[in-house]
Amino acid sequence: MIFEQLLLQAKQGDPKSIADILNMYQPLLLKYSVIDDRLDEDLYQEQCITLIRAIKLFRI
Repeated sequence: MIFEQLLLQAKQGDPKSIADILNMYQPLLLKYSVIDDRLDEDLYQEQCITLIRAIKLFRI
């Protein structure tokens, strides 16, 4: 599936598409959730929430 189709389905609220996008960006989210060589789980969760909100706001 191409990313545009995945994004459109995620925008429509498809849970599998949202999970696929979260999994796709998980390494990046984890990378930016490490502070002082420790994973900040609260920061990771906030970044996931922000990504989900951004999916809904993204204009195609």
